[in-house]
Amino acid sequence: MRNFHRILIGLVAGLMLAGGVQAAEGGAHLEQSGVDLTDQASLQRGAKYYMSYCAGCHSLKYQRYARIGQDLGLTDDEVKQNLMFNQNLQIGETINTGMSADLGKQMFGKAPPDLSVISRVRGNDWIYTYLKSFYLDESRPLGWNNTVFPNASMPNPLWELQGLQHAEFGSVDEMGERPVVGLAVTQAGRLKPAEFDQVVRDISAFLAYTGEPAGLKRQDLGVWVLLFLAFFTFMAWLVKKEYWKDVH
Repeated sequence: MRNFHRILIGLVAGLMLAGGVQAAEGGAHLEQSGVDLTDQASLQRGAKYYMSYCAGCHSLKYQRYARIGQDLGLTDDEVKQNLMFNQNLQIGETINTGMSADLGKQMFGKAPPDLSVISRVRGNDWIYTYLKSFYLDESRPLGWNNTVFPNASMPNPLWELQGLQHAEFGSVDEMGERPVVGLAVTQAGRLKPAEFDQVVRDISAFLAYTGEPAGLKRQDLGVWVLLFLAFFTFMAWLVKKEYWKDVH
């Protein structure tokens, strides 16, 4: 049992270290997203923001409109009005983008990836920080860059809400480059910073849900599983006590 505990602790430590290495490789500090999958209103807003600002390029091919409605407490009519902008779609269909792979390659150099499981690959904090870290960069083909994912092929999809952001550069390093040390909004967007942070948090929460829809029910089921195990343990103890009572 002691060896098992040591192995378990080692595995946990290894996973934490791996997560830290992944964040360090990105070259940027990741902000805490504050994603709360129990906040249904946040998930509903995130779904609407995603469909408005992201779904034009990025699909969610492992998710269906109907499933989103069921899981997020939306009626079919609400899904059609707020999440389905193509009236020819059926509510049982998966969420595909209208952009073809060829058009994506022509516009961005490569087809925009599907984001169904991006939260499981990158993590909620990465998505949250990434969406906040775009800045104008004239050297890039589309005029945008990102501190979390340098030389990203996409522009800032939320620039109207966030505003135009510029990089603040530090001193020249050993490689002869000036690293980005900060970002500053030089032209305000439609939202205040706190309001924009909430929008990004809502989108991050929605992508966390699409990455693992069962996560919404796992916590509730976990409580019942623990109660069952406690009850089973108690019954097992009673059986053991009854079985061994006459053994001397």
